[in-house]
Amino acid sequence: MKFNPPLIKTTLIKRHKRFLADVTHPEMGDFTAHCPNTGSMKNCWAEGDTAWLLDSENPKRKYRYTWVINETQDGHMICINTHLANQLVMEGIENGVIKELQDYDLVQQEVKYGDENSRIDLLLTTENKPDCYVEIKTVTLLESGEDFIPGAGFFPDAVTTRGQKHLRELIEMKQQGHRAILFFLVQHSGIETVDAAGHIDKKYADLYNQARQAGVEVIAYQSSISAKAIAIERATSVI
Repeated sequence: MKFNPPLIKTTLIKRHKRFLADVTHPEMGDFTAHCPNTGSMKNCWAEGDTAWLLDSENPKRKYRYTWVINETQDGHMICINTHLANQLVMEGIENGVIKELQDYDLVQQEVKYGDENSRIDLLLTTENKPDCYVEIKTVTLLESGEDFIPGAGFFPDAVTTRGQKHLRELIEMKQQGHRAILFFLVQHSGIETVDAAGHIDKKYADLYNQARQAGVEVIAYQSSISAKAIAIERATSVI
């Protein structure tokens, strides 16, 4: 995924009201951009980081610029726009990088399924194979300290009843004889392993373990992130 127009380099002042970020630019001065991430964004930003923004080129939009990438002061690149996840995974399937999701004739997005009124991110189908349900979760939480191994990434970064529901739905699909996959898309250059964040959402971690025991597949892929482009690059470890 190449950025067109090119992203604009600004300095982050702060994130606030969940959907907003104040930034400063040497020519445009101080202004507010849209933050497309509704999560906690724990450990993802600090005052003085580099915020890379996409220009909507729509002067009538209230917040013309959208925050896409945060570059931390220790050099990590983090894609904070979770809305890009499905498109990136679709590209990874099409270019053959995601080995586990090849050899399907049809890939559909946002298909209704399950008993809890859910929509699956991707539904892959072909003749003579079980349907494949793929739930995509963006991973940006990097934890550090003596309680964590270096490069430890986690999902979720806050309690998520929606994420809990998705795990129950995946378990149900597996029990019905389908293929069910929890896909962790790592969008932080410092993350090397992924695990459920039991220290943040114990119920999610318990359901995650139940899902794996039930046969739900868990895979994780790391993205290459730059101010010019983002692409799924390689598989990474799941704990």
